[in-house]
Amino acid sequence: MRNLLIGLLTGTAALALAASAGHAADMPSRYAPAPVYDAMPAFTWTGFYAGVNAGYGWSTGTSRYYDPAFGYVGGNSNGGFVGGGQAGYNWQTGMFVLGAETDIQYASVGNKGSAYGSRYYAGDSDGYYGTLRARLGFAFDRALIFGTGGFAYGDVGGNNAADPFLGYHKGNSTNGGWTLGGGVEYAVTNTITAKVEGSYINLDTRGNYASAAYQGARRDTEFGVVKAGLNYKFN
Repeated sequence: MRNLLIGLLTGTAALALAASAGHAADMPSRYAPAPVYDAMPAFTWTGFYAGVNAGYGWSTGTSRYYDPAFGYVGGNSNGGFVGGGQAGYNWQTGMFVLGAETDIQYASVGNKGSAYGSRYYAGDSDGYYGTLRARLGFAFDRALIFGTGGFAYGDVGGNNAADPFLGYHKGNSTNGGWTLGGGVEYAVTNTITAKVEGSYINLDTRGNYASAAYQGARRDTEFGVVKAGLNYKFN
């Protein structure tokens, strides 16, 4: 009888403990949940952008005057300020960045003049040029190394011929050509990038003549440009 009573008490206690444990498991925890951290998103070059630039350009072509006895003679190359704006789109896949960019610039790189004898080739050095280019680059997180090339157009001046006997012949017009270049760009913030870029532009050769006897001027419209720029990236 005594053993039976002890067994009943022990079983009752065990059941009570089990019920208490189950009730405690159903109660809300007094401990605060673990903090949730949002990982910073990796920077991407993908997106539209627009910006401004400024730099220096220099003519690599020649200004020559035509003389019936000696052919083309003379020559002069000049350089000056270049500045304007650009806009484009980048698409990044892995470390490769593909893009397209267009820009338009004021350019003071025209040949200012060359003389031979009594005849003078007079050039205005102010003009403009623009490009429509493809870009291919390699991204190292926020740094981008790229090459670029495509279509170029413009009129950088310096194609006017003046003859003391035949008068002044103005020959400014827009020509098409091509361009190649490359540079580096760095994302200062998620929306602001800075770049340094160099390029070569060839707008073909043009001739302007002051008379039917071909007493005039001829010029190779080629020039190099180094510029720095800032872009705003639209996320």
